[in-house]
Amino acid sequence: MTPRSPNREPGEVVRLENVAKRYRRGDEVVAALDGVSLTLAAGEMVALVGPSGCGKSTTLNLVSGVDQADDGRVEVCGVDLGAVGEEGLTLLRRRSIGIVFQAFLLMPNLTVEENVALPLALDGRRDPAWVRDLITRVGLDHRRSHFPSELSGGEQQRTAVARALVHRPRVVVADEPTGNLDSHSGEAVLRLLDELRREEGTALLLATHDEHLAAASDRVVAMRDGRLV
Repeated sequence: MTPRSPNREPGEVVRLENVAKRYRRGDEVVAALDGVSLTLAAGEMVALVGPSGCGKSTTLNLVSGVDQADDGRVEVCGVDLGAVGEEGLTLLRRRSIGIVFQAFLLMPNLTVEENVALPLALDGRRDPAWVRDLITRVGLDHRRSHFPSELSGGEQQRTAVARALVHRPRVVVADEPTGNLDSHSGEAVLRLLDELRREEGTALLLATHDEHLAAASDRVVAMRDGRLV
C-alpha cells in the first residue's frame, strides 16, 4: 500500500485529481474523461448522471481499478491506483471495493448463493449467514439454488448487487444498479444500499439514469463530454 495523499480529508475514501482518460478509435483519439476531480466520503452516496457516453462508466472503471487513468491521480482507501501493480489492485478489489457491472458478469455454473459468496471464497473466507441474509434482503431467497440461466434479468441484477456487497467493501461502484428492475425490486435494492452505507459506512458511487435513485443520493454530479458540469 502506498502512503496517503497529503490532500486527503478525514473520512475520505475516494479521490480523483484532474483525471484524464483517452481511448483510440481508429485514427481518432477520444477523451472519455478530461480533467475530472471528485471526492467521496465514507458513508456517502453520490450519483453520476448525464447522457450515455458522457464518462460515467469510465469514472466507475477508474475508481474500481478495472482501467487506469492516463493523467491525474485516482486514490481509493488511501491507495494510489496508479502506483500499485495488478496484484495490488486485485487485493484492493477483493477486500475494499464492490462492483456492480451493467452486464452482471455472474458465473453461469454457480447458483445464486454460490455467486453471492464468491468474493468471500476468493479471499479464503466464509460467512453463510451473511450470504443468506443478503439474498433474502434482495428478495431472492426462493431462488438461492437457481443458476443465472434460470433467472430473469432483474433477478440477475439483484444477485449482482448482493455479490458486490457480501465482503462488506468500503467503496461500492455500481453502473445502473436499478436499470433492469421493476419499481418494487428497485426499492428493495435502494433500501439495501442505504442500509449498508449507514450500518457499515460504505461509500457508494452510482452511475444512473434513475431519477428516484439520484434523488435519494447525498449528491448528484452531472457529467457531459467527459467533464463534470
